[in-house]
Amino acid sequence: MAAEKPKPSLRVQALKLLARRELTRAELEARLSGEEVDPDELAAVLDDFSKRGWISETRVVEQVTHHRRSRYGSRRILQELEQKGVSDAAMSEARETLKAGDLDAARAIWRRKFRAPPADANERARQVRFLQGRGFSLDLCMRVVREAGEAADDE
Repeated sequence: MAAEKPKPSLRVQALKLLARRELTRAELEARLSGEEVDPDELAAVLDDFSKRGWISETRVVEQVTHHRRSRYGSRRILQELEQKGVSDAAMSEARETLKAGDLDAARAIWRRKFRAPPADANERARQVRFLQGRGFSLDLCMRVVREAGEAADDE
């Protein structure tokens, strides 16, 4: 019979998780905590990783916003960051950055999906709902769809 491999230490498990992608402290804690984990040891490992800069909310925010920006609006991205346990300070900083580029992002997403302005009210509503589902505000969605219709009228 083959002997069972000993379970890797908490530190090794945490390093393996962080090697795959950036995680917030809350995400890492949730993934590592279990029945057999000593909460004090877990806190010590997380504190050490934070002190060394291996856990960084700033990097998590940058990674998520960069990765999701081409497909989603600020509301959707901020919701994901909140679920990851990002602090309020990092969230407010990300909110400002995201809001500044929302209009351009919505236009790009709209162009990729539709390419042609809405022909009637039903199509306009469908396009607005699509953009809202991607995390853009109603005002912004209406503006993008309206501008697309106006641009088509000018041609």
